[in-house]
Amino acid sequence: MKYLAIIEQGPTSFGAYLPDLPGCVAVGDTREEAIALITDAVQHHLDLMAEHGEEIPEPASAAIEVEVPAPAVS
Repeated sequence: MKYLAIIEQGPTSFGAYLPDLPGCVAVGDTREEAIALITDAVQHHLDLMAEHGEEIPEPASAAIEVEVPAPAVS
């Protein structure tokens, strides 16, 4: 299964979460660490859902890039 993971850069770290799996999050010092941690977190999250008899959601989120002109600076 492939889920969309959002990686956000904060002031001192990188955060990651999956819109299709609420509560599945990770934080790392680097982008690479956040990606590695969220990958592991997703597997554990899905394993726990299965153990508790919860339905595993199908991936449904998608990402697009939207290009807009930069605002004029006065």
